[in-house]
Amino acid sequence: MQSTLKSATRQTVAWLITIGLSTSCALAQTAQPLDSRFLLGVGTHQGLGGPISSRGYVPSTNIGQIKELGINAFRDDFPWSDFEQGGGRMGFTPQLGRLDAQIKSGVARPFLILAFGHHLVPNSMPPSTDEARRRFAAYASAAARSVAAQRPIFELWNEWNLAAKKDAAFSAENYLALAKAVQPAVKQAAPGAPLVVGAIGDDPGWSWTARMLQSGVLQYADGVSIHLYNFCMGPSKRTSAEVVDRLTAFHRMVSQASGNPTFPIYVTEAGWPTATNKCGVDEQAEADNMAQLVLWASTASSWLRGIWLYELRDSGTDTTNLEHNFGLYRFDNSPKRAACAVRDAWAFIRSSTSAQEKKLPGGVVSIVASTPAGQRIAIWSGDPGQRYQVRLRTSAPDATYGSPCDAATQPASDVWMRVSSTPLLISAKTSGAVDFDVRPER
Repeated sequence: MQSTLKSATRQTVAWLITIGLSTSCALAQTAQPLDSRFLLGVGTHQGLGGPISSRGYVPSTNIGQIKELGINAFRDDFPWSDFEQGGGRMGFTPQLGRLDAQIKSGVARPFLILAFGHHLVPNSMPPSTDEARRRFAAYASAAARSVAAQRPIFELWNEWNLAAKKDAAFSAENYLALAKAVQPAVKQAAPGAPLVVGAIGDDPGWSWTARMLQSGVLQYADGVSIHLYNFCMGPSKRTSAEVVDRLTAFHRMVSQASGNPTFPIYVTEAGWPTATNKCGVDEQAEADNMAQLVLWASTASSWLRGIWLYELRDSGTDTTNLEHNFGLYRFDNSPKRAACAVRDAWAFIRSSTSAQEKKLPGGVVSIVASTPAGQRIAIWSGDPGQRYQVRLRTSAPDATYGSPCDAATQPASDVWMRVSSTPLLISAKTSGAVDFDVRPER
């Protein structure tokens, strides 16, 4: 492909591309805006660590950051051991004060992880006996009832499959048994609250995932969740495109297991650490990957119900520690490039009523969305090492272009616009197809 592109560059060849929404795509998607049917969230850590977080999470500050991003969800831990006290008393304790404050603020829809054993309950890590599962279900019921007014979504455990590598009790069979016990308890306590199963961590070859899906667990769930990371793959694979490819494969598996091509899927963790080690990426790559993922998600909203970017802020100050460097904001709460990239990509696409992905020559990606104000077109290079230019051939005198983190927009008519891994954002008032010339950058 590179030799072809070099040849095209020498010959200054431009491709004519027509970009527009097909009738089938427009009919397949609802007229509701994206932000009313899709959740874009961040991972936070209010539920772990007690009243004062060693990770630096402070509800008043973090609530403000969520507002700045304009997103509509957050995901956090709701640990059993801190919610149930001695004698079976259930409720928020000082240990969960920060989580309580963030939930009750109403800043965004809470997606809460029901998880972890309890020191007073034998065989509870994981629940592997009928009695332990009964006690866990009682906690899940009380937890659901306590926050029902905030329209929560619940997730059953976190990365159960990773624990299975070291402990046979974390089997697909025990997970199914827990789901059977928890689902009716949650539904009785908070009838409108979805229960999501999975929270599947890295699973090469999908072996554990296949066992889980084949167990029949989806009968006891309103959705299934997965975590998608690639930061320790080869540098060329640390992209949103690789995440999308694996998510698409997961969607096929879930569709087959459930018999439903729109069975709800949630990506409850995805992110790229900006650590200064061999698995880290630079801040621009983190920003570009996150913006691309947000924009692409608009095309899959018939089955993809949400993405939670990991995480809101850095959890430490060691620049070589991966776990310290996933944040959209730094440990001192100053924003990384990813913060404005996510904010602006979401603002660009959140009002869309339908969207479609189109692959262009040379691995260029385009997302075409219809909004009440006209078309929104996002274009980027799928290969960070390749750059292109595009020019409107359609008459669109009111069209403008810009990019995430750049408040200024410019007229898009009669200009060649640069395409890199940072999404190019084009707004056009027309509802018809738009023609482009696309060429490698000179």
